[in-house]
Amino acid sequence: MTATTPEHGLRARLRRLAARTAVLAIAVGGLAVVAPASASAADPTPSSDEQSVTLHVSAGLRGLIAPGSSATAMVTVENDSESRLSAGQVDVELNRTPLTDDAAVSTWLDDGEAAGDFLSIGSDQTPAVNAGADATSTIFVPESTIGDLPPGVYPLRAELTGARLGEDSRVRIETTATSVLVVAASETTQIGVLVPVTATPADGALLTAEELSTLTAPDGDLTAQLDGVAGTTAVIALDPAIPAAIRVLGTSAPETAREWLTRLDELPNARFALQFADADAAAQAQAGLPELLQPTTLAPYLDPANFPRDAATATPTPTATPGAASVPTPQPTDAPVLPTDAELTTVEGALPRILWPDDSLTQGDLRAFAGYLGNGTTTIVSSTAVGRQSVAHAAVDGQDLLVTDAAISQALSQVAGTANAVKRQRLLAEATALLQLAQGRAPGAPLLIGLDRDENRSSDALRDAISTADSIGFELAALRATPAAAATLTDAPDPARAAAVTSLLADEGALTAFSSILSDPQVLLSPERIRIMRTLSVGTSESAFAEDVAEHQARTQGTLAAVSIPPSSTIQLLTANADLPIAVRNDLPWPVTVQLFASPTDPRLEVKPMIETEVQANSTTRVKVPVSARVGSGEVTLRLNLYSPTGVLIQGDQSVRVAVRAEWEAIGLVIFGGLTVLLIALGVIRTVRRKRRESAEEAAVEAQIESLEETQAMLDEPGAPRE
Repeated sequence: MTATTPEHGLRARLRRLAARTAVLAIAVGGLAVVAPASASAADPTPSSDEQSVTLHVSAGLRGLIAPGSSATAMVTVENDSESRLSAGQVDVELNRTPLTDDAAVSTWLDDGEAAGDFLSIGSDQTPAVNAGADATSTIFVPESTIGDLPPGVYPLRAELTGARLGEDSRVRIETTATSVLVVAASETTQIGVLVPVTATPADGALLTAEELSTLTAPDGDLTAQLDGVAGTTAVIALDPAIPAAIRVLGTSAPETAREWLTRLDELPNARFALQFADADAAAQAQAGLPELLQPTTLAPYLDPANFPRDAATATPTPTATPGAASVPTPQPTDAPVLPTDAELTTVEGALPRILWPDDSLTQGDLRAFAGYLGNGTTTIVSSTAVGRQSVAHAAVDGQDLLVTDAAISQALSQVAGTANAVKRQRLLAEATALLQLAQGRAPGAPLLIGLDRDENRSSDALRDAISTADSIGFELAALRATPAAAATLTDAPDPARAAAVTSLLADEGALTAFSSILSDPQVLLSPERIRIMRTLSVGTSESAFAEDVAEHQARTQGTLAAVSIPPSSTIQLLTANADLPIAVRNDLPWPVTVQLFASPTDPRLEVKPMIETEVQANSTTRVKVPVSARVGSGEVTLRLNLYSPTGVLIQGDQSVRVAVRAEWEAIGLVIFGGLTVLLIALGVIRTVRRKRRESAEEAAVEAQIESLEETQAMLDEPGAPRE
């Protein structure tokens, strides 16, 4: 029993989208792009095994051949099922009716629909394919078969028939793959590719040494960016936060990071600097900022121990011989050489006055950009922002624009972001076709392509994307010097991003006041400003942007609540005068200085109103508040407030109940006094009794002595009888 997969329609599209792509088809002289198709069997709902058999077809170099030349078609059968696929027959067909526009290319690659008839250009027997393996068939297409095709984009497809899956001979696999064959035009067009290089740290501020070690390792993402652009004419758009993160570490920066920065500086590629943290200039202009956001300072990230001291200075040393020349002796100074913010953030060799914001622009934004950077500022926009006008150099109301082709940029951005070589093939074919059509619309006119912001591109994928489009000898400076075509902005501004700028800066204002509890407020404010700028980074989707703003606001509220008086149970005051222990918690990683203000709700309790104390980082300190009670017993509420040394309220209206039990002090004194008197009386009685006992004992001894003395005297008398 045999059932074939329909070649056209929604069902085919859904099945192709669900199919898994795996095998790379390599054409002679380069790679080609394929669109995988799903397989089916007699069962109207194919099993997962049957759906995992895919077919790939390619021809030429990334789908491109020269006019009047032969070609080689590569057909790959991938069996990602758990069953063995038997041998089958593959037929490659070409439609000689060209695809005339971008929409036709998308319809063919996505839906398999194209006008005109298909003619066979070759066939071959496919070998059996074991489970989890693939097999490739090569079909030579002679010049006589396609050599008379004029330049254009032509639908290409391959069909597999007769293959059986597994031991059940009733299940036969028939599947189709779509691609394109592009016959190159003879026109030579200068094409430039803009490659943004960014990296986002985990904490949203600057990259740490550990992160830099990972990113600049041989297999790191930043290393992959340089590997991908090396040897091309791609223009690098660099986030200056990356070199800044390396430079602030000084001698403690990872060796791989320093080598990466040196390699970047030595690349011949043209470059320009993005805004720090790739912050969106359009959102800032629409929020009415008088100047673009910049880091407040990078000084908190500098450790003087990681920077060499000043070069030794020569000072004359007196000599013993009068008239002899003094000998200069090097005298090192104590201060280390610390780089300035400008030195930390500079991008060596960067072209000046270029902005690459989000596409939601207005003419007012362009005028604001000129105010930010000065006359001659160039703004990079997508063709969607100017009504899909793909002229590379344009002007709106006298403001300079560089325009990237949106369709080609999207296709090549997907190529650059696809690590799997097989999955890149269809995208490469689409990009090649779109490039051909764009050159046909404006022969000889330069084209500009801007890749999306993507921090996880592989070097091979990025190089594939750039090499598909870039031209030898392309220079961005030369493009900026060409006459600009008139254009009109058609995109509407995004009010949510402008509102977010205002909200984020309001939060920063609250943190600025809060930071007065720190000896150096910039340890808090500098990372905060960078995080705000990263929240406004270009290329963030609407949903992701909303999440980032909410996350940043939650972080701000957490910081503002990091120094507080934790809730306390009722404090028992058993004496009229005592020190109440009030806890102050500091969850910040830096010590803080706060003033604790205490005021009772009842005048019967006297409290020292203000006590200043320092609370160490990530700790809780108990502040002793002296109080005096004017009542013998009762409960009084004590209102507590925390202020910074400059008078900024840190936490207000925290209260604690104080249970006054001052009468216990009098009772205690009476009891203590009674016990003292009793102890003294007992001591006196004991002493008197001891004295009496000692007196009686002494009298008895004296009596015995007197008796002995009398006896002795009698014995001593004359005539006394003697024994």
